[in-house]
Amino acid sequence: MIGWPSSLRVRLALWHSLLVGLPLAIFAIVCYVAFSRALVGGTDRFIAEALAAFTRELGAERRAGLTAQQAMITTVHEVRFRELHIMILDPAGRVVASAAPPDTTGLPDRSAAIERQLDDQVITRVSAAAREDGPLQLQLDADDGAYRVRAQRLDVDGVGFVLAGRYPLREAEQTMADVRRLFVVAIPLFIVAAAVSGYFLARRNLAPVATMAERAAAITATNLHERLPVGGGDELVRLARVVNDLLDRLEQAFELQRRFMADASHELRTPTAIVRTEADVTLSKPVRHEAEYRESVTIMQDASRRLTRIVDDLFLLARSDAGHLVVHRATIHLEDVVDDTVRSARPLADTRGVRMDLTNVVEAPLQGDADLLGRLLLNLLDNAIKHSAAGGQVAVTMERDGDAVRVTVTDQGEGIPAALQGRVFERFFRADAARTRQETTRTSGAGLGLAISRRIAEAHAGRLELVESRPGHTAFQLTLPVDLPAIQRRETLVRS
Repeated sequence: MIGWPSSLRVRLALWHSLLVGLPLAIFAIVCYVAFSRALVGGTDRFIAEALAAFTRELGAERRAGLTAQQAMITTVHEVRFRELHIMILDPAGRVVASAAPPDTTGLPDRSAAIERQLDDQVITRVSAAAREDGPLQLQLDADDGAYRVRAQRLDVDGVGFVLAGRYPLREAEQTMADVRRLFVVAIPLFIVAAAVSGYFLARRNLAPVATMAERAAAITATNLHERLPVGGGDELVRLARVVNDLLDRLEQAFELQRRFMADASHELRTPTAIVRTEADVTLSKPVRHEAEYRESVTIMQDASRRLTRIVDDLFLLARSDAGHLVVHRATIHLEDVVDDTVRSARPLADTRGVRMDLTNVVEAPLQGDADLLGRLLLNLLDNAIKHSAAGGQVAVTMERDGDAVRVTVTDQGEGIPAALQGRVFERFFRADAARTRQETTRTSGAGLGLAISRRIAEAHAGRLELVESRPGHTAFQLTLPVDLPAIQRRETLVRS
């Protein structure tokens, strides 16, 4: 079984042929029917006019003093038209007068049998016209073709006769045959021409698509900067722009991936180099004191902890990217998580000489993972403490706004430059481009803390954003949806 062609060019050519050929065929049929009716109508008018002329001449013969029968016979023989056979029937259906058409030279001969067949059909079918007021028009079929017949009442001396005229449709049928042959030849030619022109039009209009396909096939990871040509009409321009926008996003994703790999390699290289170097130095001498071994092992321990922290962060981000970040949801109170996190971060703040304040604690029950939210808040606090100068302050505030709770962490550090504020949540981003920061804490690492924190907030249907940053004031704000039914139940119990 032949299926629908897969080529778009062929499909468009076929549709073009169908859209051109179908209306053309319908138009041809309508024209054919209308032309056929026009020819038959013209024949009927000719017969009607001829019978009217015959009736007038018959009246003249009667006024000349002839009897009714004599006038009919005389008029039948005198008033004759080419190929028009006229006969007069009495009320009983008998032929009173009849005359064959004159001058039939060049016309096909009709046999006596055909003439009798036609006369019998006329007598049989038009004798009733004597009893009707209006004319009777019909069509007869004989062995040599079709005939149009018109019969009308003819009153002579108060007697109702029937005047009938028979005319062959030979010329009309010949004309219609010529029209049919013309349509049979012309319509397929038009359809073929429409198909060919449709194919070439489709080929020309789809040429930009082929060009874009070739260019797209040539774009790989090594030349993602190349773009598809824009042109070929509004639709193709829009398609090219959409694909180019997609390539822009892919290029950005590849660039982020390359930068991520480079940054990850850089961050992982530092602790591994420390471990390897310290091990080499420790083993370079055959004998060392216990204090020296302890110092070396301590250095390797700190480096391995930092390495473990980076690997854990990378694993968490990888699971988040894959949509596999596991959130153990349970009903928790965010104010308890905030309080616990602030208390756990106070020792770090004390070592830096930074004061921490927790104010405006509000009740905020929600469905979430206490461990992940605690890690998010600890990342924010650690970041705020490390960027605060000695004697500075880190403030943590909570506020409720309808069905959401906001936790804001503010520090009095040096601030983030305006040009870099849009990148603070990127992986491995640190305002210190030289990466000279050497201190390590429980949450310090490779610039992954804020990226992880944002993913945790999004996993809880919330958001984490940098609200403001200037010298002496930097504020990060966490917004999470609260469990309103739990709050309403608690308020009801308190009132009762």
